[in-house]
Amino acid sequence: MIERHASRSLRKALGRQAAVALIGPRQVGKTTLALDIAGESGALYLDLEAGEERAKLADPVLFLRPHEDRLVILDEVHRVPELFSELRGLIDQGRRRGRRTGRFLVLGSASVDLLRQSGESLAGRIEYVELNPLSVLEAGGGDDSLNLLWVRGGFPDSFLAQDNDDSLAFRRNFIRTYLERDVQQFGWQIPAETLERLWTMLAHGQGTLLNTSKLASGLSISARTVTGYIDLLAGLLLVRRLQPFYANVRKRLVKSPKVYVATAASSTPSWASWITIPLPAIP
Repeated sequence: MIERHASRSLRKALGRQAAVALIGPRQVGKTTLALDIAGESGALYLDLEAGEERAKLADPVLFLRPHEDRLVILDEVHRVPELFSELRGLIDQGRRRGRRTGRFLVLGSASVDLLRQSGESLAGRIEYVELNPLSVLEAGGGDDSLNLLWVRGGFPDSFLAQDNDDSLAFRRNFIRTYLERDVQQFGWQIPAETLERLWTMLAHGQGTLLNTSKLASGLSISARTVTGYIDLLAGLLLVRRLQPFYANVRKRLVKSPKVYVATAASSTPSWASWITIPLPAIP
């Protein structure tokens, strides 16, 4: 198992807060890291993608109250958004009995949705830890690892694939899953072909200034629509916008951010730590 730098931050967060949210794109290693912590602490793990696991939380208070002395890990928590309000009551009850930290670890793949839901219900009771794809140091740090990371990207299953063909197959399936399943799951009715072309254009323009008008022209949609689509990809933690280091309060000039496809990042959002997903060229 690859040692993740976020592991230390996650353990520290669990030691000082009742609830911790581990956020990151799908397939970045959130569940693997959570299960590693569960094995050390005897935590209760619930995968809320599974119907039988969600059924256990039909009455969350009744099910979770007997597990007050254990860490409870809730994977894909965005599938049960109403759960956050129940967690608030359980956390407050536990605090009155001396259980102030390490109560819940929630995992999610959509930062905007998860942050909004948890922020509304668990303000002052939750801390956030972001798990990014593999950084150069996590991948090994040598020239061979750097080249492999550049070719395959930083998602663990892609990076650790037996060969480049298997890695490419993983990335293609990963993209298809996001476009055909996840985007629709979060309530966005967007043509998959249009979003795939935008994703490809962003990958080929990795690290360049964002020009929504140019992207809109290539996609035959409005610049405002392109901005909305990029907001969606950023909310799914697949794209990050690096704002310019610039401030001028006397002028209305707004400088464009740079856009990076989030496939390999360190804990700091510097441009040098991001590596693009190799995608087929647009016909």
